Amino acid sequence: MTGEGPGEGSGQGRIRRLLRSRFVRFLLVGGLNTAFGYTVFAICIVIGIPYPLAALVSTVLGVLFNFKSYGAFVFASHDNRLIFRFIAVYGVCYIVGLVPLAWAKAHGVPILWMGAICVLPMAALAFALQRILVFRAARVSLNPKLSS
Repeated sequence: MTGEGPGEGSGQGRIRRLLRSRFVRFLLVGGLNTAFGYTVFAICIVIGIPYPLAALVSTVLGVLFNFKSYGAFVFASHDNRLIFRFIAVYGVCYIVGLVPLAWAKAHGVPILWMGAICVLPMAALAFALQRILVFRAARVSLNPKLSS
């Protein structure tokens, strides 16, 4: 026992406060999503799948996993109609993500290293695009007060 009560000053209270932050939830869920996507990508590379196809496979599987986890835990959305916007965002991220991988291959940098280096910038890009183009648009269209 630390001597702190069960209120907001306690360890549990600080954790609850942190989890109220969308950004903190994004980081936690993004960590899970990133681990899932990078593991799929790495397995594909290790078994000999060319990097563009490995990136595509990990992106497709990641989109399905991430749609539900980000929607539910970060943006508080369970609207399955948003999947097409979400997929479009990941299509953009896939294309953007190929650029550093192609650069790495052309310059003799290991593909797995470049994939690891790009994890955080790509996650930030995906979050920004989701927040602006997918889940914000849904809140505005579902809440007339936000659309004015």
